[in-house]
Formats: sequence, C-alpha cells, structure tokens
Amino acid sequence: MPLLLLNKQDLKQQQLLAVMGLLLSRNLACKFLYSFLFSAKKASPDLFPKQLENVMSLVSPRTGRHLQRYEKGCRLVVGCIPYRYKNNGTQDKEIEVLVISAQKGKGMQFPKGGWETDESMEQAALRETIEEAGVFGNIESELGKWTYKSKRQPTIHEGYMFPMLVSKQLDNWPEMNFRKRRWMTVAEAKEICPYDWMKEALDILVQRQTQL
Repeated sequence: MPLLLLNKQDLKQQQLLAVMGLLLSRNLACKFLYSFLFSAKKASPDLFPKQLENVMSLVSPRTGRHLQRYEKGCRLVVGCIPYRYKNNGTQDKEIEVLVISAQKGKGMQFPKGGWETDESMEQAALRETIEEAGVFGNIESELGKWTYKSKRQPTIHEGYMFPMLVSKQLDNWPEMNFRKRRWMTVAEAKEICPYDWMKEALDILVQRQTQL
C-alpha cells in the first residue's frame, strides 16, 4: 500500500485532536494541570499556548458530589482570591482583585468550590479558580478557615481561602459562558461581595500585603 503523506497543517490538526482527546478526560486534565503548575514555584506566563488555551474552554468542570470531602457533617470548600499589582506609577504595591459572578444569586464573589478526595487543598483551589475565573498563578499560604451556612441549602460549610498572584489570564475557560469576571479595587470588592467570610479573607490578604 502507498504511504499516506501528511502536510504540516494536517499533522498539526491531528496533534491538536490528540491533545483534545487527552484533556477532555476530566481526571487527566486535572493531572495535566497539576503536574505543570505545581512542578515549579512560579508558573510561566507562556505555559499555555493559544491552541491549548482553546482546548481548556472545552474541558467540562467537575460536577456532582461523589468525591466531595466532609468533616463532622461540614462540606469542605476551598477558593482563591486572585490578585495582581496595580501599575499606578508609585512605589506602593496597590493590589487589584478578580471577582466573578455567581451562577445563582446576586453580587460578585471569589472563585470557590468543593474540595474533593483525589486532590490536595491547593490543587482544589487551583482547579476551581481555572474553571470559574479562567486565571492561574502562584498560590500562596492559606489565609484562614471559616465556618458558614449555605444560603441555598441547609448545609454548614467549612471554607478555606488562598491568595493567588495571577500570572496568566485565559481568554477561554470552562465556565466562560456562565460567569462574568471583573478586576476591581479592594474597596469595590468588599462593597459588591455578599459573603462576610470572603471579606474577612480579603482583609487578611490586605494586611499581609501591608506587612510586606
């Protein structure tokens, strides 16, 4: 049989389809992200080429509660406060934070979600932030733990928050069709966020930045 010769464009398309097949598996997608983003202290801003970023938008976010962690009846939730330094031409390192719209309800909030049994707390925080906000970066030390009641369900949650210094903002991400995102000042975020525990976490981040 004659050999089938592929041109460069066809070869690139086949390679992209192969990557898509790999990443569309939920568990393999998370392992792919973790292996890259936790292999170094700081993520490279060039980690995601444009084609791979487009594939990320096709990866379905995790659904269901079969892997959800509970402790003494409390659902364990983790999230991030994504932040960056505002370039205001001064020596002061003023920060901006990224908030996202809630799928249900009013106001804006920080990305968060359930901590599952097949991941560390930091990995869960990273996954939720990529899924919901489409950003990633360097996850720093934990801001604290809060206990709060769900507004929609009679469930007590135990929430953990981490700061994330954002190094890359994706144009395409898994929940881009369901959420809006917006960079704003700390004062604006405290005004628009409906959750007291998230506001307290933000205060701790600001205090930490002030000490630095």
